Amino acid sequence: MAKKYDIYGMGNALVDIVTEVDDAFFAKHEIEKGLMTLVDETRQSALVSAIDLDAADKQCGGSAANTIIGAAQFGAKAYYSCKVANDELGHFYLTDLKANGADTNLTPDSLQEGITGKCLVMTTPDAERTMNTFLGITADYSTAEIDEAALADSEYLYIEGYLVTSDNGREAMKAAKAAAEKLGVKTALTFSDPAMVKYFGDGMKEVVGSGVDLLFCNEEEAMTFTGTESIPAAIEALKTSAKQFVVTLGPDGALVWDGSEEIKIAPVPTEAVDTNGAGDLFAGAFLYGITNGLSHAEAGALASRASSSVVSKFGPRLTKDQAQALL
Repeated sequence: MAKKYDIYGMGNALVDIVTEVDDAFFAKHEIEKGLMTLVDETRQSALVSAIDLDAADKQCGGSAANTIIGAAQFGAKAYYSCKVANDELGHFYLTDLKANGADTNLTPDSLQEGITGKCLVMTTPDAERTMNTFLGITADYSTAEIDEAALADSEYLYIEGYLVTSDNGREAMKAAKAAAEKLGVKTALTFSDPAMVKYFGDGMKEVVGSGVDLLFCNEEEAMTFTGTESIPAAIEALKTSAKQFVVTLGPDGALVWDGSEEIKIAPVPTEAVDTNGAGDLFAGAFLYGITNGLSHAEAGALASRASSSVVSKFGPRLTKDQAQALL
């Protein structure tokens, strides 16, 4: 019998505030360019007040949220487990998530007191993204946010690597993975960011445990996690941690291991203006593909087209019409 959901995602819930700045802005505000930096509420408020908030684009985000919404825009049946607060941005997040086609554990009555997390995404003319993130209530994401009934009715569990930074988040990752394995639901994990593997490597290895069904990572994450010096060595080592995996290679496309053969995914040349969301959408398109009748090669080709499209525009997502056109 078909499952209700193709993908059950879990991860941070952040309202993305996307704006364009120049390098002088980073120098003035002492921001480290090209990285995701966690900041406190005071620091973030100061930065938000320094930009033109009216001109900025606001949307529900977080790495896995972008993946889940991307998959839903292609036509996947998707669910997102997350945590926002009972404030203006929390209600905005819930409304935006549902408007983008995802079911969720959030309801207007279930939101708790606190502050909804925000991510200030600053894009420079060289297309590089820099993020300053105040996690707010999403830092308290825990096993309480896991909806086991929805998980049981899903083909894949998709886990965001950023959750590894807190003890409660890491425990939720492990608990959801264990529940999925018991329920016969396939497990997918994204490392999310090289820093998650570099600084939280032991925790990430705890989450991977005896292995996952599907892993998403980039070159740097693959080599850092496996302690290798080359992509071919990393790929061999990853085969002991994941039944299948995707290693994105930036402008060189991607490599998919489908469990029996390596599939090269060709890049789609584009003029990059904003790299924000490229990896998230690659995962969303790929997950849509493999849960909706595409081969791994076809799913990889769709994912490559999707990530190429999203980097050629500002913001971490396509519109539903743009996603459907790619199909």
